[in-house]
Amino acid sequence: MEKRLKKVFFLVGLPRAGNTLLGSILNQNPAVAVTARSITFNIMYLILKVKNTSMFGNFPDYPSLNNVVHHVFDFYYKDWKQEYILDRSSWGTPPNLQLLKNSGREIKIIVLTRDLIEVLASFLRWSQQNPNNFIDRKKLKTREEECNYLMDLVMINEELKAIKNLSLKENKNLCHFVKYNDLVKRPQQTIKGIYDYLEIPFFEHRYTNLDQFEVNGITYNDKRLGKRLHTIRTDCISKSEYNTYDLIPDSIVKKYKKDWLL
Repeated sequence: MEKRLKKVFFLVGLPRAGNTLLGSILNQNPAVAVTARSITFNIMYLILKVKNTSMFGNFPDYPSLNNVVHHVFDFYYKDWKQEYILDRSSWGTPPNLQLLKNSGREIKIIVLTRDLIEVLASFLRWSQQNPNNFIDRKKLKTREEECNYLMDLVMINEELKAIKNLSLKENKNLCHFVKYNDLVKRPQQTIKGIYDYLEIPFFEHRYTNLDQFEVNGITYNDKRLGKRLHTIRTDCISKSEYNTYDLIPDSIVKKYKKDWLL
């Protein structure tokens, strides 16, 4: 008997905004899989690049090629045991969102947000506590240089573009926004809100004795970026207490002030 197609939803979130925590919680549900940063949109774009070849130009079969692109999710997740997939990527950027809209599938996006000043401070604090990470390897001399480097990374600037685009009036109906502080301070209420939005059967989650993030038996390999980048506190859900302004220079605060609150 042919396997039932998965129900695919989408997750957009700034780094250090609770993506790993949210995944750890939701993945307790055997029917749900929150992915790590997904490669599905990379696959789609690579397929679409075929349109630039002379062979395709000689016989431009757009419907057939688009059919392959629009079924990437179905093929990629075909053998996953979970029924509901939250595919995490920068799906909210204008070209990525248009790709989803062109696919004709239902679009529901969970959007994780956090004040940008806290995101940068969280990265710098992690960097201090875990030497020989991807920030250290750049051998930058000041915190200002480190913050500017972080802001240039795809993992931040693409997510900012995505969230800003999803915040527009014409796209808000596609999204359910979740603030990092709400996830940490009111996790049960926040998780219930996500289930209600996705309209999937509720699961009683635990909010203590958490597991590190894992999906389909695969965990993060943080050797490339730095130790503990995706390590969460497991005994309880709480926000680390420290003064972000002790870590972030005033020049950076002023430079990115417009991006603080999303």
